Amino acid sequence: MHICGKEIRVHGKLCRIARLDADWYKFVDDPASMLDGLKKSGKRIDLFTFLQKPNETQPKYDYPMELDNLAILSISTFDEWWNKQIGFKARNKAKQAQKKGVTIREVPFDDDLVRGIWEIYNETPIRQGRRFPHYGKSFEAVRRMSATYLDSSVFIGAFFEEKLIGFIKLTMDDDGIQAGMMHIVSMIKHRDKAPTNALVAQAVRSCADRGIPNLVYSHFSYGKKERSSLSDFKERNAFKKVELPRYYIPLTSVGRVAYRLGLHRKFIDRLPEPLVAKARDLRYSWYKRRFPTLEQDI
Repeated sequence: MHICGKEIRVHGKLCRIARLDADWYKFVDDPASMLDGLKKSGKRIDLFTFLQKPNETQPKYDYPMELDNLAILSISTFDEWWNKQIGFKARNKAKQAQKKGVTIREVPFDDDLVRGIWEIYNETPIRQGRRFPHYGKSFEAVRRMSATYLDSSVFIGAFFEEKLIGFIKLTMDDDGIQAGMMHIVSMIKHRDKAPTNALVAQAVRSCADRGIPNLVYSHFSYGKKERSSLSDFKERNAFKKVELPRYYIPLTSVGRVAYRLGLHRKFIDRLPEPLVAKARDLRYSWYKRRFPTLEQDI
């Protein structure tokens, strides 16, 4: 449903939680008007959550809140990032892609791009040590998913011998404050060519050319897991962990009780980290036995 010009998604059964469909990529400009619209929507919504803008790290509102985080790269110019912000290893990896014949460019959204994305998604059922949710999707399903927010998105492709081996979907917020990497995926079989590093470099250049000061690469840390190979990759490319207020506003008695009990969080986030870490290790070991050729993405 649309409220105040924003697409809203509602999930949950016991507690119905609403958030922006493009949460992390789009932001709420007027929370009071949004809440009024949600109350008048005729839909049962128990809790509404939204994240404050990345250039506003101090709480602005009196609503109940918790700290969330994003991996944010501050951009002035491409040369500043390339020469002063990123590490030696990340710079060499990006150079390596070009030496091995990978070309990077912004590309239009068309059937050729969708077909390439579909092939990348269907390369492997496991990524980053867990089930990849887009594996097995049809061409039309991939098209529908990729076609969201086209008026504020840019696609960047990594090509080897003119075949798409990786891509980024950059989605800009309404104020030009940030561009978020809504999707960034490369083929694991071409990992030796470092296409992901080259894609990040082009994303920085694309933002710098458009005067966009912040590039966002999803979360820096997930739940209680502070470090991972992915967070290390982000750090090497000069992304920093930025904590931002996330507001949780109960709209019903169910929402108030759910928030007090912590039911707005994922079940896994309520478990002790050592237990979750052990479960991750067991899951990855099981995947390795089932898929002997399984490799890490990064």
